[in-house]
Amino acid sequence: MLSGKHIGFGLTGSHCTYEAVYPQIEKLVKMGAKVTPFLTYTVANTDTKFGDSADWLARLQKITSEPFVNSMVKAEPFGPKTPLDLMIIAPMTGNSISKFANAMTDSPVLMGAKATLRNGKPVLLGISTNDGLGLNGVNIMRLMATKNIYFIPYGQDDPEKKPNSLVAHMDQLIPAAEAALHGKQYQPVLIENK
Repeated sequence: MLSGKHIGFGLTGSHCTYEAVYPQIEKLVKMGAKVTPFLTYTVANTDTKFGDSADWLARLQKITSEPFVNSMVKAEPFGPKTPLDLMIIAPMTGNSISKFANAMTDSPVLMGAKATLRNGKPVLLGISTNDGLGLNGVNIMRLMATKNIYFIPYGQDDPEKKPNSLVAHMDQLIPAAEAALHGKQYQPVLIENK
């Protein structure tokens, strides 16, 4: 199903989630998908306790030989000129969720998502946000009700210490992507984290 598909893979600044996401990118490539990485400015330029940006980018380049889409100029052709079959954004921070839900296209990742929707193709989101059950809840629900937007199943990752936090189960990215390509939401979308 994913073999031969051109997939845009957007990464946003939830650095603690990259270890769960990178193996999924590897799986997509091994399944025969052409994976083009889209990066927010935070991903491309921020070093954190979870690793240096240069190291994460070097690892990503080893997984997929496609050039990085790290500017608005590089992202713009993915509308009519170079359409994607599917755009995946994982991890997707609360900041990017809020912007996407309110049509604020200010990063290469969101430009890729906007272009994909404009072409009538699916966008799959793997959320990772500390305020998913707080102020950002309305934005998540707005996106869930939007045509051609799908979600990797998600749930609370630490209900006791972070009761508003929601994180996608990145290990379900592949079946969620296959379902999105069929125009379906992979179910159940709300799941318990154990």
